[in-house]
Amino acid sequence: VQLVESGGGLVQAGGSLRLSCTTASGFSLEDYAMGWFRQAPGKEREGVSCITSKDGSTYYTDSVKGRFSISRDNAKNTVYLQMNSLKPEDTAVYYCARSDIDPPLAEWDFWGQGTQVTVSS
Repeated sequence: VQLVESGGGLVQAGGSLRLSCTTASGFSLEDYAMGWFRQAPGKEREGVSCITSKDGSTYYTDSVKGRFSISRDNAKNTVYLQMNSLKPEDTAVYYCARSDIDPPLAEWDFWGQGTQVTVSS
């Protein structure tokens, strides 16, 4: 199983990026809860956002509420993380992951390799 993230890069504070997560492993992302996580240098990995498989409910960590938006395009078998009003503290490697179980009992068992997001001040 392989998840592939893309869309990271260098952006100035206040800018936007859209991350994408897809797979070439032949499964449908819509059948799983999908999550975005990030890890900054010297910090633990944290959950950023997730979307359920059952009804598409979305969840966000407090620091990104109102700025980030998670969504699915089932026709493209892709999950997105739209990131607006980016701040330097959003700088991190961003990972997507899948879970067979919707939150709050999600178990994130397959991960992508990550994509670097760097926000300059």
